[in-house]
Amino acid sequence: MKKTVDAYFPQIADIYQAAKTIGQVAEVTPLQQSIRYSKKYGANILLKREDLHRVRSYKIRGAYNKISSLSKEELKRGVVCASAGNHAQGVAFACSHLQVKGTIYMPVVTPRQKIDQTMMFGGDWVKVVLEGDTFDDSNKAAQLFCEEEGKTFVHPFDDEKIIEGQATVGLELLQQTDVPVDYVFAAVGGGGLASGLCATFHALSPSTKIIGVEPQGAPSMKESIDNGKLVELQQIDKFIDGAAVQKVGQLTFPICRDHLHKMATVPEGKVCQAILDLYNRDAIVVEPAGALTIAALDDFSDEIKGKNVVCIISGSNNDITRTAEIKERALLYANLKHYFIVRFPQRPGALKEFVADILGPNDDITHFEYSKKSSRENAPAVVGIELKSAEDLEPLIKRMKANNFFGDYLNNKPDLFQYLV
Repeated sequence: MKKTVDAYFPQIADIYQAAKTIGQVAEVTPLQQSIRYSKKYGANILLKREDLHRVRSYKIRGAYNKISSLSKEELKRGVVCASAGNHAQGVAFACSHLQVKGTIYMPVVTPRQKIDQTMMFGGDWVKVVLEGDTFDDSNKAAQLFCEEEGKTFVHPFDDEKIIEGQATVGLELLQQTDVPVDYVFAAVGGGGLASGLCATFHALSPSTKIIGVEPQGAPSMKESIDNGKLVELQQIDKFIDGAAVQKVGQLTFPICRDHLHKMATVPEGKVCQAILDLYNRDAIVVEPAGALTIAALDDFSDEIKGKNVVCIISGSNNDITRTAEIKERALLYANLKHYFIVRFPQRPGALKEFVADILGPNDDITHFEYSKKSSRENAPAVVGIELKSAEDLEPLIKRMKANNFFGDYLNNKPDLFQYLV
């Protein structure tokens, strides 16, 4: 494994110091065995519950470690950050606890729940500024404000003290188990957590394999590693907002490149199913990024059999208003939800005929938008149908075509489909 000359790499002494600092405000999070996943994969699957921090994610570690390291003069001038969620809450809590003035830039489209949580943790010590439609817009505005005002920027991942703070996750879990850890799965956004874990295990358990997991729609670390250089993605799927970045860090990239065992990507729809399974079967509430590591296990089922495996559950700041979209994406991934343009003949009983003779006994109409404006003979409708089995799709389409109901299939037409999901 090739190392980068003169590149920053966290030292274990600094990670231990970070653990001492963070211990002032953050409780040790549980390391719990998952009986269900252990049986499913024939392995000892352990969940490191970083979702149980008071700010509901591991981001409190890096944020508090960074702000605590500042000089009295820097603390007096105040800090600035840009974030759409978990990092903002970690910074807000640290500012309130250390009595440091903080300015937090968030995109205008940030869910109200995350804005309210940030303001609640920060209290009078934090000012939230809504700027731009995307994180990149907010980040540029925050950086400009920081330079103009001479404040300290608290980066969400590309900072030594942030990385060393996140590395303490590895220290904790090693202290919590008496069995050798064969694999650790960690979500990768900018790479701060994965870089920290690489450093901790490099020093204390070098045989442990660290697997980084990204959303399929935002594979910025994988693309960078595959290309041997930092790559900025022009477009990303922002659904898994806690791990969707266009460009990973200059500090984190070489660490992950040289020390990760593998980088994996997981489809967003599969992550959604993992969210639903964790909630329905284990009573664990996670945000999309928090379910990434669980969703990746299928791709490593042969490799991890009989091994001790830790999945970092990175956060639980999920907005309940997203539940419908999470279910929809899970069904689409499982090939159980399908959208059609259906052309209903303009005759009495056409809809009844479609329901009785075209739909299968277990098919269910979940979306119906009917129009009679375009034709006097045929009135197209957009119909969403949920199937019980993916194998029911082909027979359904055959029946629709045979009886002249079929207009078009929309799932494979992204330009149209985006308006439905």
